[in-house]
This record gives sequence, structure tokens and C-alpha cells, in this order.
Amino acid sequence: MRVGFIGLGSQGGPMASAIVDAGFDTTLWARRPATLEPYADTAAKIAGSPAELGAASDLVCLCVVGDADVVEVLNGDSGVLAGMADGGIIAIHSTVHPDTCRRIAETAGARGVSVIDAPVSGGSPAVAEKRLLVMAGGDADVVERCRPVFESYGSHVHLGPLGSGQVAKLLNNLLFTANLANAKTTLQLGEALGISTTSLCDVLTRGSANSSALASIAAMGGSLDVLTQVAGALLQKDVRLVVDIAQKAGVTPGAVLDAADAALRLLEHPR
Repeated sequence: MRVGFIGLGSQGGPMASAIVDAGFDTTLWARRPATLEPYADTAAKIAGSPAELGAASDLVCLCVVGDADVVEVLNGDSGVLAGMADGGIIAIHSTVHPDTCRRIAETAGARGVSVIDAPVSGGSPAVAEKRLLVMAGGDADVVERCRPVFESYGSHVHLGPLGSGQVAKLLNNLLFTANLANAKTTLQLGEALGISTTSLCDVLTRGSANSSALASIAAMGGSLDVLTQVAGALLQKDVRLVVDIAQKAGVTPGAVLDAADAALRLLEHPR
């Protein structure tokens, strides 16, 4: 399988490297030439445009930031779809609205190209250990065709029809955000009751109250400053997407949204 990859950031870069290292015929494209420099001494090919990458690929993986970015690199005369042949596959690793995936699938389907949503969880360290989790939505046969590529950096769970992967990833991020508020306010309560943040982090991360959110805060000395800069806007986006999906479905998120909203305020990115 020939693989194209667009979105060589902190998450996508290691994924693309893993695909190259696994021996797949890989083509890359990026807006900034500097982004491609780490691949100069690898077997990866460099495309001059998304369309050129699409023409050279059976599977195109996208790991760009948001909905608008995904739509931009796929559509238009120089977009991926302009170059892809009938029978190709697009895997959307970005965390976006499931409706965006469905609209893309309609456009792609007219060209004979299949679309799956495949957001990921685990972060760049998980790639090196091949434990990145891919949450896949779409036709089961198409997902299975992508499995060898996914196995170069992790494993996947097929959740159901197109959009299911995005819903699962957004719920994951909603709960992570809520847990940030619970962890941070617990540490603040500990300080008020005379227990140092460092000591309490040591206890909580080794006990039944541990969570990925708590571990992240503990690694930063109890501060949210780094998370605010790195993830604040992204978590805000994801919580907003969950709220929109829930409203359209006529369901109420409940307490987890209250906690997530509290976390977004602590991160200075209120919903």
C-alpha cells in the first residue's frame, strides 16, 4: 500500500516516521519546507502539492489541526481528492466534527474514494512504543485495509459507522478535560488543608484516584500553565464540538460537562 501523510506536527510527525520505518512507500507534503527537513535522509518522497500526494497514494492519512484544515487540503484543484484514483482511502486522524467527515465522504465517494475517521490517543511517546490508539469509524472492510499501516504505530478499535471514531475521541477529551478540573481543585484543596502539592501528587498518582489528567498536572509541578499554552485552545474546541453533537442528538451531557467547563475556565479558555 502506498501511503501519503499530511500533518507532520508533534503527533503526526512521529506517525509518519513510523510508517516510513515500517517500509511503506510513503509520500509527504507540508506547507512549510522546514517541516520536511527531518525526512531528508529517509525513504520518504516529497510531493509538490496535496494533489500530487493524492496521485501517489492508495491511502492518505491526515493529521492536521482542525476541520477547516482538513477541508482545505482535500478540496480544490490542488487538493488531495483532485489527484486520488478510484479505490483510494482517506483516513482522518485529526479530531474534528463527525459531520465534517460525513460531508467529505460524500464528496470523496463521487470520485470512488472511501473515507474513514481515525482520530488517535496516546500522544507522540505512544508511537515509538506502538501503543497509539486509533479510534476508527467507517466501513469495516475499509478499516481492515488500513490495519497494516495503523499497526506501524499502534492498534485500532472499530467503533461503527463513519463519525463514530470522532465521537469516541471527543468523549475521551471531554472526560480528560473534566478530570483536569477535578485534579487541580483537589490539589488546591490539599494546599488549603496543609498538604503540599508535591506530596499530594505523589500520593494520588500512586493510588486509586490517579488519572492521565492528574499525571499531566503532577509532571508540571501542579501547574496548569504549560497545558494552558499547549492544549487550552484544542480542549476548548473539542468540548464545543461535544456540546454541538449532544444538542443535535437531544441529549444532556450532565456532570462531566460541568467539570469540563470548570477546567476550561482554569485553563483560561472558557467555552
